[in-house]
Amino acid sequence: MTSKIQQIPLQTIDGAAASLEDFDGNVLLVVNVASKCGLTPQYTALEGIYERFRDQGFAVLGFPANDFGGQEPGTNEEISEFCGTSYGVQFPMFSKIVVTGEDKHPLYAALTSALPEAEGDKEAFRENLRGYGMTPTEDPEVLWNFEKFLVSRDGEVVARFAPGITPDDERVTSAIDRELQATQR
Repeated sequence: MTSKIQQIPLQTIDGAAASLEDFDGNVLLVVNVASKCGLTPQYTALEGIYERFRDQGFAVLGFPANDFGGQEPGTNEEISEFCGTSYGVQFPMFSKIVVTGEDKHPLYAALTSALPEAEGDKEAFRENLRGYGMTPTEDPEVLWNFEKFLVSRDGEVVARFAPGITPDDERVTSAIDRELQATQR
């Protein structure tokens, strides 16, 4: 059975129509990404866990967003080129979207509604942002680039990780492994 979140229309980074339904039966890690962020090196770990788990029915899905500090200013073509050249990204990438505020993409509205709070030390991250003169978002909004949502094989949002938790952190990999071992609900 397809979940509501799986039916939300998406667009791949090269402009093709898509949805999470295209990945039905897979465990997904949905991540808002940016090319000019202090956390951009997380692309390496994202690609690493994609390589590690993809043969078991897992995919990382990257959603470029320019919501935070103008850290994803590029076009879809520029982003695709950067990810391939700089980080060897092979996991699916999607067109640039908005992940916070009134104009947020319906996918991110559904993700944040399903799990309003992320695991991890969000307050320390917020304090760090304030130290740079920035005003951080509050729950349930996405805090920053590289926030991660884990979606089960049947399209349920089962975990959410703050940006400071790297993709290869045991909390993330254990959650992925647990979902890969679970039977469809």
